Amino acid sequence: MATTGTSRRAPEQSWLGQWNSNVTSYYLLVGATGLLTVIGLIMVLSSSTVTSIAEGDSPYAAFLVQAQYALMGLPVLLVAAHLPVRWYKRLALPALLVALALLVAVIFLGSVRNGQQNWLVLGPITFQPSELAKLALAVWLGTVLGRKQALLGSWSHAIMPAVPGAVAVLGLVLGGGDLGTALVMALLVAGAFLVAGVPWSLLGLGSALAAFVVGYVFIIQQDSGDRLQRIIATYGAECDEASECYQSLHGLFGLGTGGLWGVGLGGSREKWNYLPEAHNDFIFAVIGEELGLFGTVLVLALFAVLGLATSRVIRRHPDPFVKVTTAAVACWIVGQAFVNIGVVIGLLPVIGVPLPLVSAGGSALITTMGALGMLISFARTEPGAAKALAARGSVVRKSLAVLGGAVRRR
Repeated sequence: MATTGTSRRAPEQSWLGQWNSNVTSYYLLVGATGLLTVIGLIMVLSSSTVTSIAEGDSPYAAFLVQAQYALMGLPVLLVAAHLPVRWYKRLALPALLVALALLVAVIFLGSVRNGQQNWLVLGPITFQPSELAKLALAVWLGTVLGRKQALLGSWSHAIMPAVPGAVAVLGLVLGGGDLGTALVMALLVAGAFLVAGVPWSLLGLGSALAAFVVGYVFIIQQDSGDRLQRIIATYGAECDEASECYQSLHGLFGLGTGGLWGVGLGGSREKWNYLPEAHNDFIFAVIGEELGLFGTVLVLALFAVLGLATSRVIRRHPDPFVKVTTAAVACWIVGQAFVNIGVVIGLLPVIGVPLPLVSAGGSALITTMGALGMLISFARTEPGAAKALAARGSVVRKSLAVLGGAVRRR
């Protein structure tokens, strides 16, 4: 009887041991990042074939472009995952200055797309500096707030220089009309300040000012009539295909059609030019239509895993810089994911925010992979993680050597 009881408890103890392992954060980050990237490539292929053919291109055109960006992002992720923490601290200020310079260049030289001036064309390269600015701002905030953590109880130390730097970046992004990216950056800043331990009164004041700015840009500003119509369409009593909620309606049609298991990969009807931005901002609707509730819950669960892994890094890592930077990146990526999903399911007005790692887009994909690579680097430096990873790597190398010897003997 005692033996039976012990055998029943063993699996539970084994599971708890794995959960409390020093490398759990590392494997959660690697696994969720890889799965979301693969799902993104599959769904970009599925959701873009019809529109690519309609435009006279190959049915694989958008997928091949996205695959190229993923291949470009992979070495960025690998380098970021092996870069020592001290190098991120050294690169923080230069990265922020470069990001500010690029955002200023966007104001004067940027290309306008979908009513937003947030693209910069440098010869054959077209990219969004605001995506690079997210990563630069997260690392810089981690550096300045982490260095002054013992002094952040004072408003003067909490404000300078973090608040002016964040306001400069947000102001330049709003200057290009990109409210969606500015909202995501506000989440990033809030996460950094919250984990750093700034006074709650300062956080409350910052939240009130942010709400005022959003209200001004969305409602009061004279050229924001289309944004106001989106709010009315989202929260008003009347909503039909002739109004601003056309896109939201068709997103809901796709989600409703999918049911529990979906209509099958490639079987979406909404992607036949009914749903705008099907392979970009509204790709979650195509996931729901083709893969059903199972597919949407899987995507939600993977972003929840990212949030769980980052919370472990914040709790377990001794470096204040790592804690603050991880919180900023987590609020950026996970927060942006839930903002995008909120738009698709009709809880938020359409503001043009893509689903990280899943939606089509090169600048966003490469930068997000780089940011997650940085978090993987942080997870590798948790107490005991480096030793555990080295031990597991040694076991793998010995196993491969044994297998190779057996093959040669044959």
